[in-house]
Formats: sequence, structure tokens, C-alpha cells
Amino acid sequence: MKTTPTSRQNLAEEQKIIRVIVADDHPIVRKGIVDELSRHSNVEILGEASNGDEALELSLTLMPDVLLLDISMPGAKPAHVVRELNKLEMHPRVLVLSAYDDLEYVLSMLSAGASGYMLKDEEPSTIAQGVLSVSKGETWLSPDIAASLVQHSIRAAGLSKQDELTARERDVLVLLAKGYPNEQIAETLFIAEGTVKNHVTHIYDKLGVSSRAKAVAWAWEHGLVKP
Repeated sequence: MKTTPTSRQNLAEEQKIIRVIVADDHPIVRKGIVDELSRHSNVEILGEASNGDEALELSLTLMPDVLLLDISMPGAKPAHVVRELNKLEMHPRVLVLSAYDDLEYVLSMLSAGASGYMLKDEEPSTIAQGVLSVSKGETWLSPDIAASLVQHSIRAAGLSKQDELTARERDVLVLLAKGYPNEQIAETLFIAEGTVKNHVTHIYDKLGVSSRAKAVAWAWEHGLVKP
């Protein structure tokens, strides 16, 4: 069978040795994970850790491709471990293992820089799939977690920052995005220039931006103005 460049690339990725550290404070759980991953010829277990401090130290020393990190361990907090590793230029990818599907945990770890979040009630074979995915720079989420994040995004969209703006603030922001200076905005909207400045300050606060350029970029990105 003829192989294409894409198929050769996929084969190379599958054959590449993925160097892994497993961090979990329960010896039986850790052994089960190690045994499952050891069944795969393209996975090499570099070491094991039983707490957050060991996980960070081993990762900094051995530089694995992937750190499998239990979210509930003694020692350094998992978010701290992820942030410290992400400071490295070639940092390990972190796949979080957790018994908790609470979105607060999920969002905190993804915000810290984790590459994936896997629930411990997944089929054991799923662990290797997650490791392979994050090692390639992809994001891996358990199906239940992915579904929860979608619902969270839908709810958040209904309470978007744009909805927090008053009608007048939206008018001002649109004119900002069109390149109008404060004086011209005041003339266009028949308000005082000082009032425009107040509106701009409120817009910055509500959008969480710190400059005119960022406010303008936000307006274009969210469709308040169109080409």
C-alpha cells in the first residue's frame, strides 16, 4: 500500500517514544497507571512521584514529554506545578488525572496551563490515548468534562461583557473602533468631551482592558464593528 506524507507523519508520531512521569499518591492507582502505559511500546516511564513536590522536582530534572498529575496530592498544589513547568521553554505537557468533575477544578487547571483533564473513571486504555494527544500539543478532555465546558461556555455567552455595556457605552466603543478621537465622538453623540472620557474609563473597566488599542481590538473581535 502506498504511503502518503501524512500517513508517514502519523506513523512517525505513533512510533516516537513518549517519556512520561506518573504522579499519584495512591500506590495501587499509580501502579495500575504505570502497568497500563507500559503495555505500549512507544511509552517510556521515566519515574513516579507520590506528591506535588516530587512531581515538580522529577519533571524539572528528567524533563518528560508528559507529566500525568493527580489533582489531589500532598505537597505542592497541582496548579503551582503546572505554572512552574510552563515557565520552561520546552516544558512537559501536563495531563491532569482527577476523580472530580467540578468545573472549578477543571477551569483552574486549564487556566494554569494544563494540556488536558482526564477523569479516573475512564477506561484504562484511554490513558494512553490522552498521553499521546497531549504529547503532540493537543488538548485532551474526558467526554463528560468537554460537555460541561460547552454548557459553561453557552451560559457565559449569555452574560458576555458586551451585555454589561450600556447603550451609550456601546455607541462610544463603536466610534472608538472606527478611529474617532474623543472630541469627534463628543460631537457625533452630542455630549461633552469629559463625558466621553468617563464612558471610555467605564468601558475599560467592564471589558477588562487597559488601553484604547485593546478596547478597539475587543470591539472588532466581538463584532461591534464590521469591515
